[in-house]
Amino acid sequence: MTAESLSLLQNFGFLIISLLTVATLYVIFAPIFEGDSLKKRMDSVASARESLKQNRMADLNSAQKGLRTENKGAVKNLVDRFSLEKLLEASDLKDKLSQAGMRGQKPIYTFYLFRLIAPVVLLLLGLVFFVGLNVREWTLMQNLFVTICLTLFGFYLPAIYVKNAASKRLANIVPVFPDALDLLLICVESGMSVELAFGRVADEMAESSVELAEEFSLTTAELSYLSSRRVAYENLARRNNHPGIRAVATALIQAERYGTPLGDTLRTMANENRQMRVMQAEKKAASLPAKLTVPMILFFLPVLFIVILTPAAMRLGAALG
Repeated sequence: MTAESLSLLQNFGFLIISLLTVATLYVIFAPIFEGDSLKKRMDSVASARESLKQNRMADLNSAQKGLRTENKGAVKNLVDRFSLEKLLEASDLKDKLSQAGMRGQKPIYTFYLFRLIAPVVLLLLGLVFFVGLNVREWTLMQNLFVTICLTLFGFYLPAIYVKNAASKRLANIVPVFPDALDLLLICVESGMSVELAFGRVADEMAESSVELAEEFSLTTAELSYLSSRRVAYENLARRNNHPGIRAVATALIQAERYGTPLGDTLRTMANENRQMRVMQAEKKAASLPAKLTVPMILFFLPVLFIVILTPAAMRLGAALG
């Protein structure tokens, strides 16, 4: 490796360390300057009712104006100009983004933009550091293979990010969902309508789970302004890809269609979701011994053998000596 390539590699390492340092400082000090993030998020969710009303009135007044034509930013223009939606098509993208808490048209265009940029950036980095500089001193075929793998990783990186964000968001919703159903049951049995019950539970659950409060607030807005409650329940199930939430949405749709008592439905669904939560905890506990097997073999048993056999080996060596 030449001195020039070594210096370039060191500069690249310093750049990575600097970026990681800046990111660490941002993670530490960002919450201090953000203020009350809970209030901001709840305020944004509270405006969903008015936003739905305005969009509905705009659709009625003009068929040419709506959510699909309002965004005229640079990202949308770039995506539309190069037809990235067809070139980099992703199945069920809107549902996956909504499951990650990213609603509207802007996240869709941003997703396609990053799906275009990330493979190109990683391809250029691979060509520079592996093919051009050959920092690992591999053969040409090995460097080309690593570069192709980096390019493919860049193509799937946005989808991986969205999937991880959706998993983290669902992990914050599922543990408190049975408690939310209990509160919803109390509100319904006290005489509240479904819309008011969802709104009241959203306010009460804001401290426990902001994500669940957002979902219930959006469901409240959709129940108020959509033409059918069935659509609102289906949207709730689609935004949260979890068997328990889908079962609750199905039960609410059936109660709405056949006129069955909503209190009994919510009570049954709350018990089922609570049992499902217990089963998930038991499943994790049952898988713990299998997960501990490899760490015990790698770290515990060698130390145990050393502690047991070393005195015997020392005595055997002294006796033979």
